[in-house]
Amino acid sequence: MPQSHEVEQWLGHTGRSEVTQMPAARPGLTSPLDASATTPYYRQIYDRFRDAIAAGTLKPGDRVPSVRGLMHELGLARGTIETAYSLLAAEGYIQARGQAGTIVTPDLKPRSPVRAPPPSDVRLASTSFRPDSILPLQMGLPALDAFPRKVWARLGARCVRTMPAASMVHPAVHGLPELRTQIAAYLQVARGIHCSPSQVFVTSGYRHSFLLVSQALLKAGDRVWLEDPGYPPTRELLAHLGMTSVPVPVDRDGMVVGDALKRAPQARAAVVTPAHQSPLCVSLSLPRRLELLDWARRRNAWIVEDDYDGEYRYVSRPLPALKSLDRDGRVLYAGTFSKVLLPSLRLAYLVVPEAQVERFEQINQAFSGGSPELTQSIVATFMREGHFARHIQRMRKLYAQRRDATAAGLEHVLRPHLRIDAQPGGMHLILRLQGKRSDRQLVARMLSAGMYAEALTDWSAGGRPASALLVNFTNVASQDAAQALGRRILDLL
Repeated sequence: MPQSHEVEQWLGHTGRSEVTQMPAARPGLTSPLDASATTPYYRQIYDRFRDAIAAGTLKPGDRVPSVRGLMHELGLARGTIETAYSLLAAEGYIQARGQAGTIVTPDLKPRSPVRAPPPSDVRLASTSFRPDSILPLQMGLPALDAFPRKVWARLGARCVRTMPAASMVHPAVHGLPELRTQIAAYLQVARGIHCSPSQVFVTSGYRHSFLLVSQALLKAGDRVWLEDPGYPPTRELLAHLGMTSVPVPVDRDGMVVGDALKRAPQARAAVVTPAHQSPLCVSLSLPRRLELLDWARRRNAWIVEDDYDGEYRYVSRPLPALKSLDRDGRVLYAGTFSKVLLPSLRLAYLVVPEAQVERFEQINQAFSGGSPELTQSIVATFMREGHFARHIQRMRKLYAQRRDATAAGLEHVLRPHLRIDAQPGGMHLILRLQGKRSDRQLVARMLSAGMYAEALTDWSAGGRPASALLVNFTNVASQDAAQALGRRILDLL
């Protein structure tokens, strides 16, 4: 199938004449969407067309409405329709034929529509958390335009040419030895963590790392401290593992450990983001770090340190990891390549205490199939030849510039309506909404207009945080681009 940008170009060619050439609108395809639903508009459109094709209402070869026509029928932004059509095209349901319009894919064999999950499974589905699209201000994405593609391609070609036969069979379950060695060396220099390669386990992402910890050290019924507000998928994972989340408030010094001790002193674990608290970006103070480590030592509890973007600090050098202070083997350090390289690599890593290596090897052997060795080999080479460290340094400088430009551009347009928090680091901004505006409603309107933000209230389990938007700045190239986005947001307020 063509790439999504090609689909968008095709859809952009559709003209006004298509509306008159369309057969009579089929019932349901152009009826109003459900504004009260939690499902975004683009997904509602996608579901309608997919189900109509599966039911035979739309048959192979049938014309579908043009983007312009559907915009007028539904009263939505062009970007919303294009996102839905791009998803349909990517999955093979429709094909664009240039000036001839867009049709249901010829010779398409009808497929039964996917059943909606039962109510009890709705929250499980939400652990995917973020879309696979690339929308303005979308959270969780590094600067895609600044990725060193030429270097990566050269290293990739070399790794393919030199790939031995042993690399063509099943990958090493715990991770490619060379990559584990490179990660251990990097952590010692950049994050102050002294560990051996055997303590490093390569995983497919944060969820995989967290599940590995849960299977090795925790059990159903355990209570776990979580920052509140905090990363939503962690709450979801704990719920499905039969564990109890204990929300702990966060202030300007990070997790309030004293409150956690009052709420659940017998908890078996704590999950924290010490470098840049997710999502408030405050740093866990040294007294709080020592208090947390002391609790873990006394209670034989565990601390999971999620260091998702600790490299990106702009007011000083990056802070040492909490793991660097661990003298009793109670901290498990979770790092990722998603934020510093690409999310599509699906590579992360977990550093476990030396005394727990054998236990994790047993659990990992039973539950993990390993990550693609070719991808690991490219990353290991990227690190060994110094490209990784240089890339982080370049991105730290670029992100500092883009953060300032994005904040200035948005404030210039939206200043009466929001306030931007001052943050020492991270990859997103917090836009505090003034008045009684709902962040959830504004997020929904932004998505329908082809933009992306996350509502701070969705990140809280126990408290009631003030309404705020979480927006990424890493792919906003200039202050002018930020002002243009600000004007689009202003139209939705």
